[in-house]
Amino acid sequence: MAERVAIVGAGVSGLTCGVVLAERGFDTAIFAKEIGQQTTSGAAAAIWFPYDAQPAEKVIPWALETYKALIDLTRDPRSGVSMIDLRQFSRTGEIQIPDWAIPLGGSVIPSKVENGAAGEAATWTGRPEAERTGRERIKCREFTSGYAITVPLTDTTIYLDYLAARLLRAGGTINGEVCFEKLEEVDRDFDLVINCAGIGARELVRDTDLEPHRGQVVIVPRVEDLSCAIVCDDAPLMYAIPRTNDCVFGGTNDLSSDLAADPATTNRIIAECSRVLNIERPNVLAARVGLRAFRKSGVRLEREKLRDGRIVIHNYGHGGSGFTLSWGCAREVRDMATL
Repeated sequence: MAERVAIVGAGVSGLTCGVVLAERGFDTAIFAKEIGQQTTSGAAAAIWFPYDAQPAEKVIPWALETYKALIDLTRDPRSGVSMIDLRQFSRTGEIQIPDWAIPLGGSVIPSKVENGAAGEAATWTGRPEAERTGRERIKCREFTSGYAITVPLTDTTIYLDYLAARLLRAGGTINGEVCFEKLEEVDRDFDLVINCAGIGARELVRDTDLEPHRGQVVIVPRVEDLSCAIVCDDAPLMYAIPRTNDCVFGGTNDLSSDLAADPATTNRIIAECSRVLNIERPNVLAARVGLRAFRKSGVRLEREKLRDGRIVIHNYGHGGSGFTLSWGCAREVRDMATL
């Protein structure tokens, strides 16, 4: 079994692998160009939901394993993990509750008011206008169908620091501003390498299957009484996800490597989320961009040998599901590392 492990990449996948391996007794070090809030993970809305990753037969088991791990973390107030009501909508037809969501309590959201006055606008909580609370602003004309499910939410402003601190307590290290052109450049003192480079694996291991799916989000102050996450994947993609101290508005999913926040896109996101939530335009606290590492042939989680004979375990290509797959994939990496 390997003793010294180098992890390339300090996003949620690299940090989670680092925690799992260091707490298993490995001498673990993370190396990355960017760490903490500067990573792609720092720009993520980070609500648990399998999105933009494949194949489903592997993604769903990893996601469900992570779901259980994150529920356990809700018991630790330092983690920044909480449970939230996610409301997933469609503008174009009858949305289907995924098979995996039914055992987790996924249920159809009623769109009609049973006892409201004739012609009265309904909300997607089934309550008439006069009885709405502040968080029930969405009217049925916005969407044709929806379902609700309670899922973990990881507040990245807290959670990434929590993972880093947990890794350090277990004896691991985090080294920023480190760039490798190839994995063989990792110091030979490390007899096992874990590749969690995300979109960086395109150049690092010459993986042409990787595509940068650009996501832009806007951070705004907390929306009064918005206690559930609102998501619609139909064009235009929109989501509003309340966190501890702010709210994340999104978003985009474009094939692009542009890391600059586009002001026109910021305005569109703010306008669409404000319209759907039926609120006044909020102030913009920040605009963030991250590149989801989508892999056309599916998430890569496998062992192989480097040219210098060392073992590398690849763990990248999670698309928009980095947080959602993090613990499931990290535990499989751990199992591979102990072979």
